[in-house]
Amino acid sequence: MRSGRRQLIVRQILFLLTLLAGCGQVFGETAAPGVTEVGRFLWTDPDKEFGGLSGIDLSPDGRTFTAVSDRGTLWQGTVERKGQVVSGMTVAHKARLHDARNRPLDGDSEGLALSPDGTIYISFEGPARVLAYDTPDGAATALPHPREFNTMERNGALEALAIGPDGALYTMPERSGQARRPFPVYRFRDGRWSVAFSIARTDTFVPVGADIGPDGLFYLLERDFTGIGFRSRVRRFDMTSGQAQTLFQTATNTYDNLEGLAVWRDATGAIRLTTVSDDNFKFFQQTQIVEYRVTD
Repeated sequence: MRSGRRQLIVRQILFLLTLLAGCGQVFGETAAPGVTEVGRFLWTDPDKEFGGLSGIDLSPDGRTFTAVSDRGTLWQGTVERKGQVVSGMTVAHKARLHDARNRPLDGDSEGLALSPDGTIYISFEGPARVLAYDTPDGAATALPHPREFNTMERNGALEALAIGPDGALYTMPERSGQARRPFPVYRFRDGRWSVAFSIARTDTFVPVGADIGPDGLFYLLERDFTGIGFRSRVRRFDMTSGQAQTLFQTATNTYDNLEGLAVWRDATGAIRLTTVSDDNFKFFQQTQIVEYRVTD
């Protein structure tokens, strides 16, 4: 298909989706006080392997990034900004993820968490597992595998991964198994997995990304596919009390398929939420960087 024809089809599809989404805003858009969108950036790259980004992590100053594709590719580089708004993403290194036997992985890599000591942790959907990497190009070290991971849906397992200040890892499945069954949040600490807490399932949103903020709170990115596009939501949780706050919830097609979340603190002291969308390697979808600022 010629590029001009393809671009026309993309515009027609996006226009149709916009019309459908606007015909009846059954799902409204909300934001908590002190929560504002900072900007959005369309990330493109000529590399044929670029796309499908399902996890992202940023340095504490928001200047460097690590991102993982759901086809087993890791991307690292710098975040360019004009003022406080993302203006570019410069890739400095690309690596193909390997398993514990140093064989290239086919994919299903979803969640991403970086330890202060440089260890890279990746969670996977099929089969459900978490691998650790000393270097992006090296062989993986498999974390212990609890029996609960064996019962998870192959296309609905460990989408989200986060690391706490004490080095504990937190992960959870995208699917809980039943419409009203809570989502268990698994914690890996002192060499063993346990259920740290659970998140009630009260609607059609499912978890796709997570991070522990510099404030010690658990931030969760959630997604809902409405049939004509995606809705996104970010909530934060006090892991001790279980108290939750919705920071923002979008209408259908406000953004593309947001899947990765990084939480950090900017130079003003405000919390930043940096999200990335998974374009599923489809020509009619986009890789977007969307950022929110939280002052309360």
